[in-house]
Amino acid sequence: MDHQPLTATGPEAEDEGTVSSGRVVSIAGVAALGGFLFGYDSAVINGAVSAIQDQFDVAPGPLGFAVASALLGAALGAVVAGRIADRYGRLFVMRVAAVLFLVSAIGTGLSGNLEVLVLFRIVGGIGVGVASVIAPAYIAEVSPAHVRGRLGSLQQLAIVTGIFMSLLVDYLLAGAAGSSKDVLWMGLEAWRWMFIAMVVPAVLYGGLSMTIPESPRYLVANHQDSEARKVLRRLIGTDGVDLRIERIKETLRHETKPSWRDLRGPALGLLPIVWVGIGLSVFQQFVGINVIFYYSNVLWEAVGFSEADSFKITVITSVVNIATTLIAIASVDRYGRKPLLLIGSVGMTVTLATMAFVFGTANTVTGPDGSVTPQLTGAQGPIALIAANLFVVAFGMSWGPMVWVLLGEKFPNRIRAAALSLAAAAQWVANWVITVSFPSLKDVSLGLAYGFYAVCALLSLVFVWKWVEETRGKELEDMHSEAVERA
Repeated sequence: MDHQPLTATGPEAEDEGTVSSGRVVSIAGVAALGGFLFGYDSAVINGAVSAIQDQFDVAPGPLGFAVASALLGAALGAVVAGRIADRYGRLFVMRVAAVLFLVSAIGTGLSGNLEVLVLFRIVGGIGVGVASVIAPAYIAEVSPAHVRGRLGSLQQLAIVTGIFMSLLVDYLLAGAAGSSKDVLWMGLEAWRWMFIAMVVPAVLYGGLSMTIPESPRYLVANHQDSEARKVLRRLIGTDGVDLRIERIKETLRHETKPSWRDLRGPALGLLPIVWVGIGLSVFQQFVGINVIFYYSNVLWEAVGFSEADSFKITVITSVVNIATTLIAIASVDRYGRKPLLLIGSVGMTVTLATMAFVFGTANTVTGPDGSVTPQLTGAQGPIALIAANLFVVAFGMSWGPMVWVLLGEKFPNRIRAAALSLAAAAQWVANWVITVSFPSLKDVSLGLAYGFYAVCALLSLVFVWKWVEETRGKELEDMHSEAVERA
C-alpha cells in the first residue's frame, strides 16, 4: 500500500517539495471553507424563522417551503458541480460557489417580500450544493491515504463550525436588537443582518481559493503532468511522485469521458456502488438532524422555552456538534468508517426513540388553527433536552463526517464526480423533504415526527451492516482497481 511520507527527505528546496503535515492540512482546510459556508447558509435561517413568519405573514406550509427553498438550489448545484469541476477544474468551482454565497447573503438580507427571499435562498442553495460536492472530492484527491479520513472529516468540521457560527451570530444579533424582529442597524431588522453577515466568510473563501493548488488528478487528466508533479511534491514530498502520476494515468487509460451513462448498472438502473452512496446520503438526512438546526428555536419555543433560552439551547447544541466531530476526526483513521457508522446508528435510534416517547406522551394544547403543541412538565423538558443533545453526539461522531468521507473516497476515479454529484443531490432532496414537512408534521404530532426519524435511524443500522464496505487505508487507485475487478 502506497503510504507516502508527509515530510520529504530529498534535496528539494521548500518551494519544490519539502512538505509538512501542516501544509496538507492547510490546503484541505481552505477547501473545507466551502463546508463552513454550507453550514452557515443552511442553519442561519433558524434564528430568522419566527421573524420571517411574522414579517411576511406566512402559514406553516409556505414557511416550510421558504426554509427548505435553499435545499432545492442545493440539489441543482450538486448535480451540475461534478461536470463543471471535470471541465474547468476544482478551484474554478470553489470560486463560483463563493460568488453565489456572496450574492445570496446580500439579496436575502435585503429582500422585500417572501418571493425574493426564496429566490436568493435558492441562489445560496446552489452554492451549498456546489460546495458539498467539490470540497470532499478535492480533499480526497489531494490527501495521502493514511490521513485521508481525518482530512476528509474537515469538511464536516467546517460544516458544524459554520452551523455554530451562524447560530451564534443569530443569538448575538437578536440580543443586540432586543429580538430577531427588531431593527438593529441602518433601518434593517436583526434577522436581515443574520444573512448579510455571510458576506465575510464568502469573500474569505473566494480569496483563499486563489492560494491552493489544483487537484493533481485533474491536472494529469488534462495533460498537465509538470504542474501535477509540483502539486504532489507539496503534498507527499519528492519520493514516489512519478509512481503516483503513473498510477493516476493507469486509471485514466481505462476511462472514457465522464458521463452520466457511466453510472448505469444492473441494480434498478444504477451501479450498486452508486446506490450505496445514495443510501448513505438519504439516511443521513432522514434521521432528522437538520430539524435540530433549522427549527430548534421554534421547536423549543413551542414546548415552553423563551426565545432567548431557545437561542442559548441551540448554540449549546451546535458546540456539542463541533466537539463530537473532533472525536470523529481523531477516530476515523484508527477505527474505520463502518464501525463509527454502526455505533452512531445505535445511538441515534435510542435517543430519537426517547424524544418520540417524551413528545408523544406529553400533555398537549390545541391551538385555534388546529395545531397540537406538547407541554413538557416535570422531568420531560430536561429529558428531551438531554436526548436531543445525545442525538447530536451520536450523529456528530458518525453519520455527520463519515458520509462525507465515504462519498469523497468511495467511488472509482472514472465515475467519482458524477456519482458524488448524484449522491449529494439525493442528500439535498432528502433534506428538502424532511425540512419542508416538519412545520406541518409538528402541528400534527412531534411524537410522530421523531418516531419516524427513529425508525430511519434503525434502518440505517441495517443498511450499513449489509451494504457499506470499509475504505480505511486504501488509496483511491486501489479502490478503482477493486471496483473494476468486481465489475
